[in-house]
Amino acid sequence: MTNSRSKMRSEILEIPHVAEQLLQHGSGAVRSAAAALRDSDPAFMISVARGSSDHVATYFKYASELLLGLPVASVGPSVASVYKRPLRLTRSACVAVSQSGQSPDIVEMVRVAQSSGAPTVAITNNANSRLASVTDHTLALHAGTELSVAATKTFVTSAICAIWLVAEWAGDEDLLSALRRMPEALEKAIALDWGEVSTVLDPHHSLYCLGRGPSYAISNEAALKFKEVCQMHAESYSSAEVLHGPVSIVGDAFPVVAFTGQDAAEPVLTQVADTIAQKGAAVFVTSDRARQAHVLPAVRTGHPLTDPITLIASFYAMVEALAVARGLDPDAPRHLQKVTETV
Repeated sequence: MTNSRSKMRSEILEIPHVAEQLLQHGSGAVRSAAAALRDSDPAFMISVARGSSDHVATYFKYASELLLGLPVASVGPSVASVYKRPLRLTRSACVAVSQSGQSPDIVEMVRVAQSSGAPTVAITNNANSRLASVTDHTLALHAGTELSVAATKTFVTSAICAIWLVAEWAGDEDLLSALRRMPEALEKAIALDWGEVSTVLDPHHSLYCLGRGPSYAISNEAALKFKEVCQMHAESYSSAEVLHGPVSIVGDAFPVVAFTGQDAAEPVLTQVADTIAQKGAAVFVTSDRARQAHVLPAVRTGHPLTDPITLIASFYAMVEALAVARGLDPDAPRHLQKVTETV
């Protein structure tokens, strides 16, 4: 690595600006898609995505279920692309998330959903992609080209797009107001110092990432980024599950990073974080309720459903710095390429 700034770092620093661009230019498409979904009155929804985009879909799932009372199921794209099996999706709606919009299996599953009469929505950074061409509504991210292999600004804008869609659908003014404040909140979030986490991480050992509810999606994304850019083995668990078996391998100084916003799950997640810390683990949690775990600073957004977005921005800044400090190139993780077109 040279001393020049990585593309990943540059794109992390762009996050507040691209969030502002999305909020300025994306309102027409989001409102149109939300109105169409509201009018269709689905009994349930399906999400179609892979990788970081699937973590956005998990975030969307919790937002829909908490705000709309509408269940969302993640559907395996291989059912359509590899196994060629039809799905009974009457009275459903389909939301596909793909930063490139090019993966054939995602496109094929959206076609299957359309053939069942389900309205379809694509969240993508490529408005001219194959996915955009087969969906009823395309929500462009307006994030500009992302050069680093590890997605950062497109993850954040995808998450904003997903929660914005739900907010418009529900007509939730408090959530819409929180979204309008997101660029400023994200500016503060990427400036936070999470460097203390790096001091306990051993590249030859594992760590856990924890979340609950919407923040579980952020835990999943964090674990993936540890693998991608730092070549570290990280597993993500719901704090509701980690004590049901995975905690058995936790020993002295075992690293754990726990993500929570200011929502109903914060007290129970923080209690789990403290419980694991009492076993000798090096636990960090984004809540000042902790008594045994180390408290990580967090930017609160004024709404529990948008807090997870600032958490991942703070994490991205830390994990890129960790990769660089270890002599790794965060822009070009080994064995990976920017766009993976899965059949």
